[in-house]
Amino acid sequence: MDCASCASKIEDGLSKMDDVKFVTVNFVNSSLEIETDDLDSVKRKIKDLEPDVELEDYETNYAPPQKHNIVSLWNENRTALIKIILTLLFLMFGLLFEEELHNTKYHIAEYFVFFIAYLLSGWDVIKSAFKNIIKGQVFNENFLMTIATIGAFAIHEIPEAVAVMLFYVVGELFQDISLNRSRRSIKSLLEIRPDYANLKINGETKTVSPEEVNIGDFILVKVGEKIPLDGIVISGESFVDTSALTGESVPQKIKTDDTALAGMLNQAGLLTIKVTKAFNESSISKILDLVENASSKKAETEKFITSFAKYYTPVVVFGALLLAVAPPLIFPSESFSDWIYRALVVLVISCPCALVISIPLGYFGGIGGASKKGILVKGSNFLDALTKVKTVVFDKTGTLTKGEFKVSEIIVENGFDKDEILRYAAYAESNSNHPIAKSVLEAYKDTIDSSLITDHKELSGKGIIASVNGREILVGNDRLLHLENIEHDRCDVEGTVIHVAVDSVYAGYIIISDALKSGAEGTIKSLDDMGINSIMLTGDNKTAAETFANKLSISEYYYELLPEDKVNHIEKIIAESEKGDKVAFVGDGINDAPVLARADIGIAMGALGSDAAVETADIVLMTDSPEKIVTAIEIAKRTRKIVWQNIGFAMGIKAFFIVLGVLGVATMWEAVFGDMGVAIIAILNAMRVMK
Repeated sequence: MDCASCASKIEDGLSKMDDVKFVTVNFVNSSLEIETDDLDSVKRKIKDLEPDVELEDYETNYAPPQKHNIVSLWNENRTALIKIILTLLFLMFGLLFEEELHNTKYHIAEYFVFFIAYLLSGWDVIKSAFKNIIKGQVFNENFLMTIATIGAFAIHEIPEAVAVMLFYVVGELFQDISLNRSRRSIKSLLEIRPDYANLKINGETKTVSPEEVNIGDFILVKVGEKIPLDGIVISGESFVDTSALTGESVPQKIKTDDTALAGMLNQAGLLTIKVTKAFNESSISKILDLVENASSKKAETEKFITSFAKYYTPVVVFGALLLAVAPPLIFPSESFSDWIYRALVVLVISCPCALVISIPLGYFGGIGGASKKGILVKGSNFLDALTKVKTVVFDKTGTLTKGEFKVSEIIVENGFDKDEILRYAAYAESNSNHPIAKSVLEAYKDTIDSSLITDHKELSGKGIIASVNGREILVGNDRLLHLENIEHDRCDVEGTVIHVAVDSVYAGYIIISDALKSGAEGTIKSLDDMGINSIMLTGDNKTAAETFANKLSISEYYYELLPEDKVNHIEKIIAESEKGDKVAFVGDGINDAPVLARADIGIAMGALGSDAAVETADIVLMTDSPEKIVTAIEIAKRTRKIVWQNIGFAMGIKAFFIVLGVLGVATMWEAVFGDMGVAIIAILNAMRVMK
């Protein structure tokens, strides 16, 4: 599919069918995704809408990208190039001997030579135009060119009619080559898919496709090879390049029992990996799928241009018709042939292809470029929404701070000792996956005898009550102490604190330390420089929240929040925002899923290998680096800038040529050259967003 207008027409036509529940046409990938109970009628409808569109079932088998050179260019476009060469020969012959052909008594020879040249170059255009007219689909670029060139024949501008059709076909060819080159360039950004896997079978190694490897199989990854599937390192250690996943070029060390993800490049040693996920569930497969299908979620600009083009062409056609007949009727001294020619020039320049092609290409380039930086944007609409963000709301732990908690101090009361408090806290927290619980277990170090734990109840956002060796242990925050009426001297303690009570007697508290992430302060400052407000939400107490907020220069923060409280705060912030402004929430995965889903834009941070974060968020940052948020906004703004450059450039040039055409200054071949030139320049400009 090489026509963006055709893509829009197919999507629009299919969406009106009763049997179609959902449809989206991805012009950049030349793919269609549809939900329907009657696929055969859908296929017939597509053939009715666009007979020349080839429809194929989607193949899951991967074919590596083909190298392109002069030979492949000739092979791909042989028929079109031969027609262009023959047309050029006939046109040159006709121009060289035009006077002789015209003055001979057989002056019909003039028409014959030029008409052959015209049919050679324009037959496909004319055929498509008439097919569409029969189906009631009149207003498209084929119709415009056919009417313009037939009109030129009618007013005896014969060589110009041929030249215009030839220029148009050559321009279309260059446009197709540019478009395909752009598509390949964008897809080359995503050429991170492993091509093969070294499967270990009965002591031997066999090279197979990654799709053939099953969960539980063992694979070898040699130096210089990509890890083909997600798994656990069984033996060996190495340094791996994760840039394909994260955009970060610094190699990471990987050793036995570490997780290895598909797409990482092995740089140092031989690795044996036990596969834990099938290829279509692997990290790299999900990334490729997300990026390639991102174009299905269209930005408002794309939707606007598609609608605009639908009405723009008919308006231009009727405007040109009025231009052709009105002036000669109003002013008898004016020539019909002169004004018809001017109207034909207006028709030629009016094709909206440059707009309709370059805009989805620009957004897809932005999404592809972002993916190379380790930023997955799930749709053009989210890329566009990023440019309107005025407030970024951060979860604290794991987002602005490292989330690497360590027990830094134990304060005892009422006759308890430090080891006793730590032991009771460790037993109570032993069934929890929370980072704070892990830090307590890490500090305790001894083995947990689970038979001593006879009861365990977790109170969301407050803490845990457990029965350990016959004693009731309460471990949690200050709210839990008040809820259970435990008497204690201090409520506000600086830092992250775990209070411990034994049989309703306050035993003391454990201070857990955390640290800011590298780049967190710079991120807040960069957002502030962009005019974007930063807000922090945390379940920590007031003292801990205030300490980190001061370090980050965040003036607005909320503390001691349960998960549902965070959702309420996001809703309040959204409600108080100016109309059109967007609120983004940045969290670190599954714990923040409800807030990620509720925000205008949900951004999951540090989601490398996290299925939950990839599924929930609108934008996924594959690393723990807060600076990626600023990078994502900058890419979004650059993408939007280039898209609007294309809109302004295309509309400006077309308006300029329309004025020249109305004034009788521009010729038809200049108009078609301008039209095709605009399309090619817009495509090339759209490619800049990838850099």
